[in-house]
Amino acid sequence: MQFAVHEPAILAGTANAALAAAIADRLGLGLSPCRIERFPDGEIGVQLLAPVRHKTVFVVQPTSPPVNDHLIELLALIDACRRSAAARIVVVVPYFGYARADKRHRRREPITARMVAEILEAVGIDQLVTLDLHTPQIEGFFHVPVDSLTAVPVLSAAIQERLPERTVVVSPDSGRVRMATEYAHRLRLPLIVLHKQRQRGGETAITHVVGEACDRACLIIDDMIATGGTIVESAHALRDAGARPEILVAATHGLFVETAVTKLVEAGVRLVFTTDTVPQAGSDQLSLEVVSVAPLLASAVQRFVANESISRASSSSTACSRRTDR
Repeated sequence: MQFAVHEPAILAGTANAALAAAIADRLGLGLSPCRIERFPDGEIGVQLLAPVRHKTVFVVQPTSPPVNDHLIELLALIDACRRSAAARIVVVVPYFGYARADKRHRRREPITARMVAEILEAVGIDQLVTLDLHTPQIEGFFHVPVDSLTAVPVLSAAIQERLPERTVVVSPDSGRVRMATEYAHRLRLPLIVLHKQRQRGGETAITHVVGEACDRACLIIDDMIATGGTIVESAHALRDAGARPEILVAATHGLFVETAVTKLVEAGVRLVFTTDTVPQAGSDQLSLEVVSVAPLLASAVQRFVANESISRASSSSTACSRRTDR
């Protein structure tokens, strides 16, 4: 079934306006103007400053910290588009907040990822485009189509040029094995998997290193870096297993909240590769290489407008732009 092709428009929330502008620029479009303001009591006001009637509107907004503010802002933009007679509303959420709340760990807890999906659908989205969801099952929380792209190809291309000799790819837990396997395949490197066991008080500890880490440089991969706790724990376990001091990290979403940067530096992390799904301010402490996903997301938008498969955007978009912060 082919949908009618409507004139596209790209709207940007405040969470990552630079990424939205880069996507629009690659498509030869300007951002559709809008006004977003915060009132003294904390409420958010939104106004579209150009018509979107009968257009396919792409709303670009990661739900990154502050998650709740950016989520409400996204919902308000969607509602404004729907009430302005947009033909279709596609939300481009490069980083999907609340993705870790995909199941109940204890009784009487919400499944917040499902709740967010239901709210987005209730407000009126027609499709979701995102990158490297924390768990694939989140796609099943939606009734509208979901295209979860991956930044692994563009990150792998950047990493390839900076790999030390005798490097091994490391999955920090069983949940990241699939992603780590793809990195290992693309970089033609062996794979190590760290196994965790839940301890008292809900804490976890790494109990097994499956694979050969002795005298190897390690590339730890993950979908996100929030507080940095998983990376630090992994780095310590790898060194205990005889790994070399060179610890590299690749993660699609670099949130770096609280004291994450300090903890990574103290753990001996030499270099971190991440993307601009959320804005990166850079750090004097940590060597950070940022790979832009604007080409990947622009390709997805272009394919959507052309009624082509969006899922092929990850494999077809190999060009990337990078910056290094030290």
